[in-house]
Order: sequence, then C-alpha cells, then structure tokens
Amino acid sequence: MDEGTERLDALTRQAGRWLALAAAPAERHTTAVVAGPYDRVAWRDVHARSAALRELSAQLLTRHAHAPDLLGDVFLCAYQAAPRLRERAVMAPSHLVHHQVVTALTQSPGFAALRRDTAGDAYAAAMAVLAQASALRGLLERSREARERTGRADRARQEDEAAATAVGEALRQAAEEADGQGDVPAPAAAVRRAVEAARDAEESARREDGAAARAMAAAVPGIRSAARNAASAAAEAVGQEAALMRAWGVDPGETERMPFEERARLAERLRSGRLARWAELIGRFRQMAAGERARKVENATGELVGVTLGDDLSRVIPSELAVLGVPELRAVFAARYAAGELMLYDSRGEQGTGKGAVIACVDTSHSMYAEGPGGVTREAWSKACALALLDQARHAGRDFVGILFSASDKLQVFRFPGGRPAPVTDVLDFAETFLGGGTDFQRPLGTAAKILEEEFDSASRARGDIVLITDDACEVSENWTRLWNEIKRRLDFRLFGIAIATPGTATASGSVLESLCDNLRTVDDLTDVHTTADLFRVI
Repeated sequence: MDEGTERLDALTRQAGRWLALAAAPAERHTTAVVAGPYDRVAWRDVHARSAALRELSAQLLTRHAHAPDLLGDVFLCAYQAAPRLRERAVMAPSHLVHHQVVTALTQSPGFAALRRDTAGDAYAAAMAVLAQASALRGLLERSREARERTGRADRARQEDEAAATAVGEALRQAAEEADGQGDVPAPAAAVRRAVEAARDAEESARREDGAAARAMAAAVPGIRSAARNAASAAAEAVGQEAALMRAWGVDPGETERMPFEERARLAERLRSGRLARWAELIGRFRQMAAGERARKVENATGELVGVTLGDDLSRVIPSELAVLGVPELRAVFAARYAAGELMLYDSRGEQGTGKGAVIACVDTSHSMYAEGPGGVTREAWSKACALALLDQARHAGRDFVGILFSASDKLQVFRFPGGRPAPVTDVLDFAETFLGGGTDFQRPLGTAAKILEEEFDSASRARGDIVLITDDACEVSENWTRLWNEIKRRLDFRLFGIAIATPGTATASGSVLESLCDNLRTVDDLTDVHTTADLFRVI
C-alpha cells in the first residue's frame, strides 16, 4: 500500500463514526401511535369533515407547531381497537411530549371506559378529542419548557446528522482530488475541519438531549395528572352522548352508518331540543317497557279463577293430559276434545295483545306544560310514555301512529309503519311538537278510529289499541258517542285512558273518560314510570 493510500485510509478511519451516521441516520417518528393506512385515512376524513376539529387544530397551532400530530395520536388512541405505541427511543425529540401525553392517556383509569364507546367509531373518537380540548390546551401550556427543550434537542440532532453528512462529503472530495502520489493536503484539512465540526455538533446534541430529558422528567407528573383529567372528561362526554342516543332509542348501528355531519346535527338536536332534559325519563320508560315485554306471556288471558270445559289445548289441566299416558284412554281424550268437553283452566283479566295499529293520542294543550313531582312536566311524561309505546309496537311488528291534539282545530298525525325502521328525526319531530290551546277528544279519537278502519279495510287487521293520554276532561256529543261505539264494536279495538294529575271528577264513575275507556287509570306521581307497567303486558 503506498503512502497516499495510507493517508486516505487514515482520514477514513478518523471520520468512520460520522460516515456510519450519515449512511444510516436513525429513524425518527412524529406519531406516537402505530397506525396503518386505513386508520390514517379515518383521521384525515374526520378532520376534514369536522369544523370543530379544524378550529381546535388551528387554535393549538398558535401554541405548538406540531399540534395536529398530537390530535391525530389522541384520536387514534380512542379509535383503534388495540392502540399500540412506538418505543420512546424512535420518536423525534420534538414529539416526545406527544408520546408522554398519549402514554399517560392510555394508562389513565378512565381510558378503558372511554374506549368502550369510541373503538371503531370515528365520530365518537372525534368527540373524545373535542372533549379533551381544554385539557390539551392547558397541558401544552404547562409543558412549554419541556417542548422547547425537546425542540432544541431535535434541532441539535439534525445538526449532528448534517455534520456527519458533511464529513462524508469532505472525504469524498479528498479522494477525488488526491494526486497520483496520493497527496491530499488541502482536502485533508477540510476533512479534519468537518470532523471537528461533527464532534462539536455531537457534543451539543448530547447536552440538549440531557436538558430535554430533565425537562421531560419535571413535566411528567403534570402531564399524567392532566391526562387523567382529560380521559375522565372525554369518557363522561362520550358516555353522556351514547346514553342520550340510547334513551331516544337510536340504535348504535344506525349512528355508525350516518354521515358525520348528520350525526353531529342529530347529537346537537338531542342535546338542545325541547325534551333534552327529560332524556333520562324517556330512557327509564323504554327500559320499563322492555322489562314488561320480557315478563309477558303470550296468549295468557289473565288471573286463574277455576275450571271450565272447552277444546283449548293450551289450557288443559294436568289430570286431563295424564289420560294421554294410558293408551286405552287416548280415544276417550280425542272424543272429549272433539266435543269441546276437556277440563280447562278458566281465567279472567285483560284481553291478550292486539294485532292492529297502536295509536297514542297525546294531549298537547297548554295545561300539559304544568310540572309535577320532581319538576317533571305532564308533556314530558306523556311523550316518554308514547315513545315507549312506539317501541312496543315495533317490537310486535305493529304500526304505530302518534296523534298530537289540543283544541278541535289543532291536530297532527305521525305515522311509523311496522315494516320499516323509524327515522330518528321523525321520532324527534313527534316528541318535540307541541300545539298548545284547549282540549277536544272527538277529533283525535275519531281520527284514530278512522286509521284503524283503513287498516282493517286494507289489511283485514282488527283489534288495534288506542291510548289516550290527557290531563283534562271535555264533553262529547251523543251522536259522536253513538258512532264511536258502533265503530268500536265493529273493529274490536280497545281504548286505554291515562289521566295525568286530573281532578277526581274527570275520572269518576259516569265521567266522559270513564265511559269511553275500557281501561282508565290516573297518574299523579310523574317520576314513577311503573304506574302504567301493566299496559305494556297487554298492548
């Protein structure tokens, strides 16, 4: 080996460590959560669709240049089924605060509760980000020194890598400019200067890394505390919205299929609508109705009162069935069955469930604004009961019709066919409509009877159920009463009356309500949803 080659080799050995750094710089990530293309697309899509997210991102950008990366990580933590974080060592120093925030979020007690409502649901995950907005602002403010220090460390690390690249470039030039004897006096000096600069950059990067580590250590307790509060706030906000959706009977699958803007409008309407404060009451009514459905025995006729004769095999007493165990007596059983002389349980009570439409006639006169115990208004109670009846009808595959009435010139009809899903916006329109005015029974009941007549004529379905919910009494004409009784006998429907906090005379024997209704009850405690529980076993 000649002397020039030895000089080049010596320079190469001197610059070796920086050549290796320049050839394979360490990979530095700016996102703390490992995510595939689909997850990234979900974040970009929801960010583009949500004006609130874009506004939050712009606000945080004034405090932190990498705020959108942080928001994306917080979203992905809530959205992914099993979020996985990168190792701290592969993070860009400028994003170490992000990594610590996301780590603290995933380790906070409220995070598991949050993800039950957000995993796989981009809208709910976006809601979780927005619910943490205040906490994130405060967190970024309190971690300012740590962010500044990690930013300096990031820049120092970039300068170190640039110096390593400069060493490699100087060495390449030295090799190109060497003369035939291998003399490289000027390029050698350039290589030595590049190496010295690289040493200085490396030392500076070490100092900045140490300062950043100390600043991060000081910020960690505050970040953990803020992350716990943020996760709790997000879990509460998302949980409340999920509970609101459930209370109004909105199926989770339905909301997941909704466009983002439509779902946001629906959530805002549920939060700010006329009956928003009564969501809990509506939910309790629906839960009560579901419980009564579970208890209901189909085809049961009521309380057992004795034994009678007939051919209904579902009510045959055990001793009759025992005859079938004796081959010689089976012919006797068959003969008695043919003659309708089998001994059966006899019962009395409410008629079984109907087959026609369920119609709720809901009084929306001015007096329905009145409040009862617990501040519950008569309107809120009646609408909650009507929505539970809607659930009842849909569960049985029956049509539901909501008739809102007040004075004789004020009436509105909402139809929900049994064979189609009930659009939640239509349900809200029904629940939030209030007509005001006086009270008239003839027009709403006449409209309900006409609807049942149309159903009978077109589909041959009889035995509908009408539920009249009112807080007042009014007179009906003799001619109307005669026509009402005639159509009622022909269509075989039932009228259930619910009198809300009405005077005793309104429901007394001989009153209009008492004479019209097959079943009439008075409700005084509007906080109790179980006063009408028996209705949901027979409707």
